Amino acid sequence: MLEDGTVLVGRGFGAAADSVGELVFNTSMTGYQEILTDPSYRGQTVLLTQPHIGNYGVTQEDEESPKLWLSGLVVREACEHASNFRSAMELSDYLAQHGVPGIDGVDTRMLTRAVRDRGEQRILITRDTTISDAQLVDKVRKAPKVADVDHVLKVTTQQPYEWKKGYESPFSPPAPVKAGGKRRTIVAYDFGAKRNILRSLAACGLDVIVVPATTPAAAVLERKPDGVFLSNGPGDPAICRYAIDAAKVLVKKLPVFGICLGHQILGHVFGGKTYKMKFGHHGGNQPVIDLTTGKVEITSQNHSYAVDPQSLPDGAVMTHKNLNDNTCEGLRHKELPVFSVQYHPEAAPGPHDALYLFKRFVELLDGVTV
Repeated sequence: MLEDGTVLVGRGFGAAADSVGELVFNTSMTGYQEILTDPSYRGQTVLLTQPHIGNYGVTQEDEESPKLWLSGLVVREACEHASNFRSAMELSDYLAQHGVPGIDGVDTRMLTRAVRDRGEQRILITRDTTISDAQLVDKVRKAPKVADVDHVLKVTTQQPYEWKKGYESPFSPPAPVKAGGKRRTIVAYDFGAKRNILRSLAACGLDVIVVPATTPAAAVLERKPDGVFLSNGPGDPAICRYAIDAAKVLVKKLPVFGICLGHQILGHVFGGKTYKMKFGHHGGNQPVIDLTTGKVEITSQNHSYAVDPQSLPDGAVMTHKNLNDNTCEGLRHKELPVFSVQYHPEAAPGPHDALYLFKRFVELLDGVTV
């Protein structure tokens, strides 16, 4: 049941539970497990446009966090029996284990068009067929919107910890680790950080200390890091005043790199504004141009908010632009060693066109002008 009154009947799988979330569609052809475990989806119900989901099962190695964060899953056809040597569990059992309901056998093309035409809206997944449509619509409309909740506080770590693991697969690191070179330490704010971001940072030879989202700037500076990283995360960036206030101090002291929500927070730090997009960018096939080099990269994205480039002061420069809708995909400061991107260079599962950004961060830490 959509909040506009649209009703679809399908087959339930996963957890036998009801859920309400803001409906978004993701156009990735693979990587459903990475999507399910991405904390940035908290408060959202995900519709996958790839029609056949679950055929390669799930495995712990592909998780981007310890649990599933999305409210529900909508697919055209959920595979009941996976066929892959890596698979340790069926998709339906995986959803049930984490309390997430799913529905298949519905017209996902129609739903995708509905989101594109009318924007993101709340959706209820329920197995209760005894309630009238009017009551269901009322239930959906009374549910909180994503912007009504500070989802970052729900997904962030509660205690600081060190992250040391690089890539588990034989990928080349984004920045070669220099033999005998000085190891750099960075503090990474966890607003809902994906594991592959932390793996990418560690693969560059960085010592990574992950801290809660509400950590004050003074507590970070006491650790004497060489730089700061601001992670991805869910929800409206304007709500995260604690993060914006901390970043305002840190950008004047240390090199800073932000991804996704971290990019939006830096937009606010620079004096700009963010806005809610009609249907956001969710998928692994978004074309972005690097305005400094002219190179086009295919990127992985997951965001419903964007930085308004017209609101930025002279000190901030837009460095990357989305070629589908011209939205802001990257920023840098003219004087401070601070930059950010809206998309996910770490990808997981791909593509890897933008891994060079981690090298750019390492060069900033080494005092190289980029």
